[in-house]
Amino acid sequence: MTQSLKYLQAYPSHLQEQVRRLIDAGRLGEYLEQRYPDRHQVQSDKALYAYVMALKQEHLRSAPGIDKVLYDNRLDLTHRALGLNSSVSRVQGGRLKAKKEIRVAALFKDTAPEFLRMIVVHELAHLREAEHNKAFYQLCQHMLPDYHQLEFDLRLYLTWRELDA
Repeated sequence: MTQSLKYLQAYPSHLQEQVRRLIDAGRLGEYLEQRYPDRHQVQSDKALYAYVMALKQEHLRSAPGIDKVLYDNRLDLTHRALGLNSSVSRVQGGRLKAKKEIRVAALFKDTAPEFLRMIVVHELAHLREAEHNKAFYQLCQHMLPDYHQLEFDLRLYLTWRELDA
C-alpha cells in the first residue's frame, strides 16, 4: 500500500520513500521518540505569552509588539494552520487601533519543546515578513539554526499522528 504523505508532498521523492519505509516497518513513532523524547512545560496561555515574548526580545526587539498569545483549540490540521499571526483592528474613539495576536494550535501543548519553538519562531518571523519568501526563511533560520530540519521532523510528527488516529 502506498502511503499518502500530504505533509511531505513538497519534499524530494527519495525522502518520501525513506518515510514510507519507516511507516511500513512501524518505526516512525520510535524514530520520533528517539529524536524528541522530551515534552515542554509551557502549558498555559500565560506561560506561552511569556515564552513568545522572551524569544521576541532575544531576536526581534524592534518588531511590532504582541498584544495576545494563546493556545487555540480551533486551529487544526483541517485548516492547514498550526499557528496564526493576525492583526485585529478596532476603532477606539477617533483612532484605528491594531492589536497583534499569535495563536498556536492546542496540539502543541503536548509536543517536544523543539516543535513548540519552531512554530513560535515561524509566527514571530511573520512580524517582519508577511510572505513565506526567502527573507522569511532566512529570518527563521537566524532565530533557530536547525529550523528546516525541525520543520521536516514536525511534518513527520503530523504524519505519525494521523497514522495513529
